[in-house]
Amino acid sequence: MTHPVPTARQSGPDQGPAPVTLKKHGPRRALGPRVNLHTLSLLGILAVLVAVGGITEPDAFLDTDNLQLILTQASVIGVVTVGVTFVITSGGIDLSVGAMVALASVWASTLATQEYGFAGILFTAVLVGLLAGLVNGVLIAYGRVVPFIATLAMLASARGLALMITDGNTQVVTVTSVLDLGLPDSYVLGIPPLVLIFAAVTAVGWLLLNRTTFGRRTVAIGGNAEAARLAGIDVRRQRLYLYLLSGLCCGIAAFMLIILSGSGQNTAGNLYELDAIAAAIIGGTLLSGGRGTITGSVLGVLIFTTITDIFALNNLQSDVQQIAKGAIIVAAVLVQSRTSRTET
Repeated sequence: MTHPVPTARQSGPDQGPAPVTLKKHGPRRALGPRVNLHTLSLLGILAVLVAVGGITEPDAFLDTDNLQLILTQASVIGVVTVGVTFVITSGGIDLSVGAMVALASVWASTLATQEYGFAGILFTAVLVGLLAGLVNGVLIAYGRVVPFIATLAMLASARGLALMITDGNTQVVTVTSVLDLGLPDSYVLGIPPLVLIFAAVTAVGWLLLNRTTFGRRTVAIGGNAEAARLAGIDVRRQRLYLYLLSGLCCGIAAFMLIILSGSGQNTAGNLYELDAIAAAIIGGTLLSGGRGTITGSVLGVLIFTTITDIFALNNLQSDVQQIAKGAIIVAAVLVQSRTSRTET
């Protein structure tokens, strides 16, 4: 005798995850065309910006050195944005990424660390980033501290510790093998090494979010943490891993910044948290969690970096640049809100 399949109404109180399972595939298929359209719109915006730069300052903007500069500058904040995208997708927030980059960069560029050469600087930068991310993760996942408060506290503490280490001075890096990575002689087929690192981090981040259980758990927690818990996901451990991942990205970005600037400064990574969050939101990652896109975040970073370069080449004031960025962020949030209301 064939028994009817239980519906959401027939499910008992111990069958909480059933409604989530029944709805699993519908929304995802419905969002496919929307996500592709959003990506195309971002590519269109980037193309318009390139056209504007080419029209206003054709010789300077389209110069190979300038295009390499845009990609190089986008690489550092881009690596940070990859980690932030995971955190926001899970429904969290990380306001401390800029401070963690600063702390990792100054700790990795002390005289004691430089004695260990290239490996010592890289290892220290990554380790400091991981430890700072670990503190955030433990406070949020197991200490039940609100992400906004925990990462805000880390922002203040990391900045203060970075200032204490440097005593307000710039720490010049003298390790030749590190500095050489920032020179044209180290470019691979005309591509700076920092851009290659960014590309590698982006590829790994995309695979992790879209093709692994880790990525599916991240999206599930952002969509409905309680439903994810009932489905068997260890929400606290997953959140810990996510903030560790954000810290790891900050450590890598700190090493890249050392290569780019040849020094470690307590002011490094200033406002990185705002740029990374803004790039992720513009890219299509929901601020409320449940949906994230690495491709969109990367395009968001490139859009912001291109805007900055165009403003600089045209000698426009930085305050106008910040107003333009703010307007773009507000527009992106309004579009997200309207989209969310349409879906519901």
